Amino acid sequence: MFEFCLFSFIMTTAKLQFAYKREADTVIAVRMRLLAAKKSMIIFMLILAQGIEYSRTCKCDQNFFCNCSSNQLQQVPKVPANALGLDLSFNQIVSIDINDLSLYIALTSLNLHKNKLEFIHKEAFKSQRNLKVLDLSLNNLKNLFSSWFQELKSLQQLNLVGNPYSTLGPASIFQSLINLRTLRFGSPWLRNVHKNGLEGLTHLEEMTFIGSNLRSYESGSLKAARPIGLVSLSLQNLFQNDPELVSKVLQDVSHPKTLLTIKDVTIRTSTSTEPFKATREGGTKSLSFQNSSTSDEAFTSLLQVMDGSHLSYLGLKDVHLVGAGWWQNASYTHYENLHTVYICNLDIQGFFEFSSMTQLGFLLTHLHKVSVINSTVFVIPRETTFLLKNLEYLDLSQNLLSDLTIEPTLFTGFGAYQNLNTLNVSQNVLKSLGLMSHLVTNLKRLIYLDLSHNSFVSMPEKCSWPATLRFLNLSSTKLHTMTACLPSTLTVLDLSENDVMVFNQRFPQLTTLILTGNRFMKLPLGELFPRLHTLLIQRNALRMFNGSSLRRFKNLQYLEAGNNNFVCSCEFVSFFKQDVGHFITLRDGRCNYVCDTPFTLRGYAIESVRLSVFECYMIPAVSVLCSVIIIVLGLIVVTCHKLHVVWYLQMTKAWIQAKRKPAVGRLAEGLRYDAFVSYSQHDAEWVEEILVPELESAQPSFALCLHKRDFRPGRWILDNIIDSIEKSHRTLFVLSDHFVTSEWCRYELDFSHFRIVDEHNDSAVLVVLEPIKKETIPKRFCKLRKIMNSRTYLEWPEDEEKRGEFWSNLRAALQRDEC
Repeated sequence: MFEFCLFSFIMTTAKLQFAYKREADTVIAVRMRLLAAKKSMIIFMLILAQGIEYSRTCKCDQNFFCNCSSNQLQQVPKVPANALGLDLSFNQIVSIDINDLSLYIALTSLNLHKNKLEFIHKEAFKSQRNLKVLDLSLNNLKNLFSSWFQELKSLQQLNLVGNPYSTLGPASIFQSLINLRTLRFGSPWLRNVHKNGLEGLTHLEEMTFIGSNLRSYESGSLKAARPIGLVSLSLQNLFQNDPELVSKVLQDVSHPKTLLTIKDVTIRTSTSTEPFKATREGGTKSLSFQNSSTSDEAFTSLLQVMDGSHLSYLGLKDVHLVGAGWWQNASYTHYENLHTVYICNLDIQGFFEFSSMTQLGFLLTHLHKVSVINSTVFVIPRETTFLLKNLEYLDLSQNLLSDLTIEPTLFTGFGAYQNLNTLNVSQNVLKSLGLMSHLVTNLKRLIYLDLSHNSFVSMPEKCSWPATLRFLNLSSTKLHTMTACLPSTLTVLDLSENDVMVFNQRFPQLTTLILTGNRFMKLPLGELFPRLHTLLIQRNALRMFNGSSLRRFKNLQYLEAGNNNFVCSCEFVSFFKQDVGHFITLRDGRCNYVCDTPFTLRGYAIESVRLSVFECYMIPAVSVLCSVIIIVLGLIVVTCHKLHVVWYLQMTKAWIQAKRKPAVGRLAEGLRYDAFVSYSQHDAEWVEEILVPELESAQPSFALCLHKRDFRPGRWILDNIIDSIEKSHRTLFVLSDHFVTSEWCRYELDFSHFRIVDEHNDSAVLVVLEPIKKETIPKRFCKLRKIMNSRTYLEWPEDEEKRGEFWSNLRAALQRDEC
């Protein structure tokens, strides 16, 4: 297109210049037209450049999702009309006009997070009836309008967080979003909240509200048509500054079916806990604090306020706790329903001054599930473990437990941990696997045990385990040798990310084995795992596997063995592409199975490898090739023999050598003989006793050249033949059955044939000594056969009366031509 427009511009310029030359009186008009053409061209090039910019900044994949994020765009770019997803986050877009999105009627996801949006036309989303996800967070929208969402009947997720609108409502902003599931709204700029249409949302499942600087709140504003599954509130200092307002908010969102999360708050005094009375009255069963700060005093007050509630779950994540751990004032409270406590990333100021947890005995005795993750726990005193009689689940991962402190922590005396079925002590500083096996032996109901990310290094020869243990995680524990220590009762065993090379222990009940990230060079023996259903052995040193190794697994259905060092031999490639699906399902996808060797195939997916016949069947292929070559060579030899190719080559070589002799020498010697006599040794008697005397004693006499008499001794026979023929006026062939079978006679006949062809003369004289068929003369001497067919040759007569005539004709044939 660009080349075409440039060509048009050049042609227009040329025409105008031509007109300029022809019409001097219209110079000004021509210049104006030329200027207009240049302006049009500049405008077109700017539009073209803008189109090129869009095509470079937006990348659309095969799922019709277009990523235009972080490209400094100032307006909505043009993408394919069939786009399903459009990511415009982290750009500089200020406004969305009525036609910016009108073409994209199939759009289901639109992300405008972190732009500079100040204006959105009231009908900007009118065409997006299929839109399910809309993110307008962190922009500059100072007002929200219900007209934006009027046609978004399919919208399920809406994010309006971080915009500087100060008032929400009283118009029903969200009432038309009848299928909305997730709503995030509010900001530090929000001051006033009115009823805004949430009461009409019957499918709302999750809501996030930010009102850290809220000044007024109309009761019922955050109350939906039915209980919301998950509500997250970020109210910061409102618990201390305006507890009454917080009470109104909590009253609207509290419900037994709602998981309530309080974020970004500071609760240090008993006064700041008063709003939680609304939570208790609303019947809240699940309460979490995230990214907050509190004290033991405030927490004790919270327990007093929530006393008698239906609270069953309490969560603390990223919480900073101040105090010495004095909980006595809450010791009379009743939390029989509180069964689960989740603590993660708890930071205790003055940790080493913190008192024992025994003062929380009124809570601990009722707990069934406890998680204390990444909270610098190094021991649980025995006095505390006595209180954990009902505990079923204990997660102490990412802490500071050691071999020294794990013993009192897992003390099982006086009925402690009698109901424990799940224990997670991963990512601690444990070093003795034998000690751990001994400590958990008394956990008679233990089913799940996670010891991953510790430093066991070695494994003892024998260990004791509870008979109920079914799931054991020993991943990333630096193990390099397997022994009989592991319990044979397991159904799931995770040994990933170790240095194990061999696995020979039998597990009759094992259904899932995870060996990812080890050093296995081949699959373990299937006979050891008669019930194995799933095997994960990615990122090892596997070279290949085949039907024989997989057939040993009686019940194996799923295999994940990608990202290994596969040798792409013909057998393995063929098996992988054609037969592996008959044995198992590759759950991690075939694209992860890549060749490592040979080097020419490294990095190629096995599925795409195409090996030649020679690479796959080298010995048979070479054998067949050699056989073919031998057959072809044999055919060539037979053909050359039939066509007398070798003879032609030999004769050509000899004749060329003869022709290369100095011509001066040949001319000086001249013709010494009247005839060179070519005959078989079997006919020597006739030649020497009859032919030679008759011709050499005739008047005038004939000088004959005989090989017996006139060939020079010590000279190459072929040279003698060529030299004698060249020095003879005629070549006299005495033909008989013996002649056509004589090798030297054939040579003499061959060189005579060359002479006939080369000098274009008829120097050959044929004498048939005995009846001979013409067919017996070699077919390759077509010229001689032609002579016999076109001229009269002499036949030696049996009748003596006719011999006089024979000699007369022969002398005439040998007579030299007169100059």
